[in-house]
Amino acid sequence: MSAGRVVTELWGRIQARDWDGVGELLADDLVLEWPNAGIRIRGRSSFVEFNRTYPEGWSIEVLRVVEQRHSAVSEVRVPHPTVGPFYAISFLEVEDGESRAVANTGSRSGIRNRRPSAHAGSSGCDGARRLPVSRGSG
Repeated sequence: MSAGRVVTELWGRIQARDWDGVGELLADDLVLEWPNAGIRIRGRSSFVEFNRTYPEGWSIEVLRVVEQRHSAVSEVRVPHPTVGPFYAISFLEVEDGESRAVANTGSRSGIRNRRPSAHAGSSGCDGARRLPVSRGSG
């Protein structure tokens, strides 16, 4: 499975609260880093448990995914009724169909004044390709 497909599938399974399915896409030795929050989560089970126990009310809206070889970058919006919307940019390294390393950065405001690429469908990176994102409900 390509890096972009793994990332798209991962976000879909997180949205569906399919925790066993999420675990299938993660390496045992996964490391998640949120440098802006000073958080580091080590291991598949820790990542799954962190997400499983996060206060409910959130959803995941994948805005875009860009992949290049064994790496993918995703931008997601995470609306929450009490905390408000949160935007996350995730950089993922994928090997053998599993996410090995994830670095996230996020903000409450998202990316403002995003300029469209010079070429429709271009990711702005040589050799990278933008993947279509389903905007369906589920």
